[in-house]
Amino acid sequence: MHLLYLILVDPFVQMGTAPDLLAQTLWEGLVSGVLYALIALGFVLIYKASGVFNFAQGIMVVFSALTLVGLYAAGVPALLALALTAAVMFVLAVGIERLVLRPLVNRPDIILFMATFGLTYLLIGIGELIFGGDTKQMIAKQLYLPSGAIDLPMLGGVVRLQKLDIAAAIIASVLVAALTVVFQYTRIGRAFRAVADSHRAALSVGISLNQIWIIVWFAAGIVALATGIMWGARSEVSFALEVVALKALPVLILGGFTSIPGAIVGGLIIGLSEKLFELYWGPLMGGGTESWFAYVIALIVLLFRPHGLFGEVIIERI
Repeated sequence: MHLLYLILVDPFVQMGTAPDLLAQTLWEGLVSGVLYALIALGFVLIYKASGVFNFAQGIMVVFSALTLVGLYAAGVPALLALALTAAVMFVLAVGIERLVLRPLVNRPDIILFMATFGLTYLLIGIGELIFGGDTKQMIAKQLYLPSGAIDLPMLGGVVRLQKLDIAAAIIASVLVAALTVVFQYTRIGRAFRAVADSHRAALSVGISLNQIWIIVWFAAGIVALATGIMWGARSEVSFALEVVALKALPVLILGGFTSIPGAIVGGLIIGLSEKLFELYWGPLMGGGTESWFAYVIALIVLLFRPHGLFGEVIIERI
């Protein structure tokens, strides 16, 4: 009975008695959720264009961040280093289209998935060869990002908002909104949706798969760069950052692999729920729940709504 009280009642009592702590947790969950949504957006773009889960998106986050830090460490000014890193991601997108995707057109999806799996370890090898395996520091001031914190008084307590988190939430939100507008309301977006519906039908009306794939992979690369900057500035840049990027998997399962709005909503739900669960229920389970709670949510969603909250229900007729 006491255990049931601790699980079902006590956390909500704590929320009421410490509203400042609740507000702090919600803010941190919101920032994490926006960044998760940004990561998931890269997966969604490529999945909609090719029907394949891009396992390499995580290492693209790391590779772009390492490239930016490496260029800055070599004496390149921050803004120029940022532009050069974006150029590197464009070259990477062209290379992937020419060397990986083009030869595998109309092959089974599992072959394309294994190609992205191999691409992951290729980028890891190239990254370690060029940048080494040591952890790198990405200092916010180097990229003209704000530092410090803003303290907001709230009901007898204080909610501390890190300026870097505010900047990360704003930049990620703007990028997500911009990509949503581009792929929903522009000519490129219409072509993208046509390719997502059917490769053969898109080819029949003159849409170039090769160009669309380059655009989509470059967009995913820019998303990876923005994600790498934000996560790297909040912590450190290392190959362990790839694990954070794979947190997008439960976001995709929750929101749907084919839905851009689903990536946004799913990211916010995962970010908020894992922070709240870690704070109020984590101590009852020995802590560390933030590393696995999102996957529990994903498992529950798979059991009851396999296509996600916003995903398309695909019915194959025989």
